[in-house]
Amino acid sequence: MLLIVGRIGKPHGIRGEVTVEVRTDEPEARFAPGSVLVTEPGAVAPPAPGAYRVPDKLTIESARWHQGRLLVAFEGVLDRDVAEALRGTLLGVDSADVAPPADPEEFLDHQLVGLAVVTPAGERLGEVARIDHAPASDLLVLRRPDGRTALIPFVKAIVPEVDVPGGRVVVELPGGLLDL
Repeated sequence: MLLIVGRIGKPHGIRGEVTVEVRTDEPEARFAPGSVLVTEPGAVAPPAPGAYRVPDKLTIESARWHQGRLLVAFEGVLDRDVAEALRGTLLGVDSADVAPPADPEEFLDHQLVGLAVVTPAGERLGEVARIDHAPASDLLVLRRPDGRTALIPFVKAIVPEVDVPGGRVVVELPGGLLDL
């Protein structure tokens, strides 16, 4: 499974650096020099004939923070025109290459997506569609059986149990939370 860790933004300067919208908790590890990132197929419009084609993989040459933004230089991207052709490209890593967290109470997003969400009594409420990373706490986005979605704060008081091998997340919801 491909895990998206960033999206290439606009070029920075004339030497091929680009801004990257970071979508990972570990940017220093994912964007370390020498790291190879997979480009998401179909993430950008196909190039015109004779134009620069986005390769299947990009190797990080250097990465640095500048005014709160990550600037990345990729091997072989030497000028602003080529950097501009990369704009909008999604960058990812294979989930098999990502080490599981050392803390048993910590989970990677891809481990939770698709798990059944149930009450302590076993009533199925839906499944985890995705994880939204909000400033106060992470939110489980619950896909309800009727197609609607609900947001569940991913905190111990509301989500007392996560059973990845069993394929379920147990939630103790305060009254009315699913009606918001």
